[in-house]
Amino acid sequence: MSRAGRPSELPMRVQDSNRMSMVYTTPQSKQPSFGKLNIPKPQSVTSERRTSFFGARTSGASMPRNSTMSGFGGTEKIKDARPLHDKSFVQQCIRQLHEFLTEQGYPGTLSAKTLQSPSTKEFVKMFEFIYRQLDPTFEMPNSKVEEEVPAILKALRYPFVLSKCSMYSVGAPHTWPQALGALMWLIDNVKINWSLSKQELLFSDFCEDSDNIEEGAEYNKLFLEYTAETYSKFMQGDDTFEDEDEAFLNKLKKLYNVDEALLATMEEKYRILSDEVERLEKESQTDRLMTKRMEKMKLQADLKKLQSYRSSLESFKANLENKASELSDELENTVSHLETLKHEQKELQHLLQNQKFTSADVERINREKRELQQTISSLSKSLEDAEQHKWNEEIALAKVKEKAELKLAEYHKLARKLKLIPLSAENACGHDFEIRPFEYGPGSMIQHKTQIQMLLRKLVSDVEEENSRLANMKLSLDESCEQVNSNIMDKSNDIKQLREQIRKLDEQLDCDMQELAREEEGWAEEMESVENHRKLLEKKVNHGYDEAVQQLKAAQQQYHLVLQETNEERRTVANNLASVFTTATNHLSITEKCLEDLHSRVQRVCSKAVEEDEAAVQNLRETLKSFVSKAGNSL
Repeated sequence: MSRAGRPSELPMRVQDSNRMSMVYTTPQSKQPSFGKLNIPKPQSVTSERRTSFFGARTSGASMPRNSTMSGFGGTEKIKDARPLHDKSFVQQCIRQLHEFLTEQGYPGTLSAKTLQSPSTKEFVKMFEFIYRQLDPTFEMPNSKVEEEVPAILKALRYPFVLSKCSMYSVGAPHTWPQALGALMWLIDNVKINWSLSKQELLFSDFCEDSDNIEEGAEYNKLFLEYTAETYSKFMQGDDTFEDEDEAFLNKLKKLYNVDEALLATMEEKYRILSDEVERLEKESQTDRLMTKRMEKMKLQADLKKLQSYRSSLESFKANLENKASELSDELENTVSHLETLKHEQKELQHLLQNQKFTSADVERINREKRELQQTISSLSKSLEDAEQHKWNEEIALAKVKEKAELKLAEYHKLARKLKLIPLSAENACGHDFEIRPFEYGPGSMIQHKTQIQMLLRKLVSDVEEENSRLANMKLSLDESCEQVNSNIMDKSNDIKQLREQIRKLDEQLDCDMQELAREEEGWAEEMESVENHRKLLEKKVNHGYDEAVQQLKAAQQQYHLVLQETNEERRTVANNLASVFTTATNHLSITEKCLEDLHSRVQRVCSKAVEEDEAAVQNLRETLKSFVSKAGNSL
């Protein structure tokens, strides 16, 4: 698959327009419509990992891609820019979630109070219902749902982290906004999938039978499989997918029963007809065909616009019909509800007329009602105060927990610097120095902390012993270094004496080199005179060769002139009467004989001139070799 389909935002390293055009071309030239998303069920995981928005990526071709910056063996957490801690934003998300679940027929009970702080079980039910809009065959496992939900979000490339420990208390004030944000992101994906799956199929030949629709669904399935394979290869570092392209083309040919022989025959016929049309267009030299062609293109464009407008009107009409049916159903329900209320009102009126209460009983009932209302108001106020106190305490607890996590992250970062984490680190010595606060109870946490402190004290003592041993070693090395320095001083004096001897030898060498330079200058003057003589001889040879080339060019020009005249005569003779052919044939044969004689003479002259020039050049080379040998003997 090309990089237009990947979620990565990085530029494409290999530009391949042919591969792009092949993917989006079908034998029926129709726009692909997406069916059900082929989302594989993610495997359950047992540990939490932080992933980047683009998944794990590296720059190598043989390793997975990683788009995050590594630091001491870890990855950085992407910050969520959504205002999830804003109460108004949270309430808006809750309303949208309630509307979506209600419209899609959520089987469970829904209320605004339930969505304010749902339990883990209710959250899992809502998540399963929304995810089934993408994959109707999905079934949530009964065990380890706290690990399954983050794993599914990770498989769907959710850009933020929903930790496993947050699943144990989804309704808490500090964890529910993150879980709600994950549900809203999943709903957005469902709506995008719906918008893609509801795109209409547009056929240029107005063919709307059921067979073509089935073929479009099969094509979408093949296209999604091809996209998944190429995207997997791309995430592994590949940039070209020739094998996948060839396999996809073979599957398309098999799907649409493409006959290769018939296709080749049609292509050959098309080529022949295209050549014929092109020839006729060149012969006609008129713009009438071009005008008709432009009119045809305009009419085709208008036809496409009308088709699109018609399809939009049909969809708009269907939407209006659906809304009208919904409004009629709602009106019927409202009328039935109104009749029920009227009936209840009559019954209550009848009871009111037939009741046997006195005015004192009514006053006493009203007084008790007021007292109960006061009690309810006081209790509701105390409940609100208790909830506010609980909210403040949970916020404080979340802040303390966040500070503890920051300190724990600093501890792990320092431990990675010191190579204490993980177990296979260099300084870990097989001990586990990593602190996992949510995997231990309070007592085991203290025990684990004591164990780590004992190991760290032991490690510090070992480091101090090693430091003292290295200090002693340093003192011994200092003593040996002083001894080596004294030896270096002695050797430096010896080097000074050797340098003085080298200086004297250099002076003697300079004198000898000057004498050799004077001798070389004399040799250079002699070589220059010989070179001038050689250039003079070469100039004379080139002059003779140029004259021969000019003669050859003149002969060739004469030959071309005669040949051109002959061609003109041939074209003239082709338009004359049949009786003239005999005379023209005789004249042409005589002319060809003359040209052959002239051509043979020119070849003989050129070959003779070339042989003479080669003999002269050979003589000059022998003269030069003899002169060089004499100069060498004299030196």
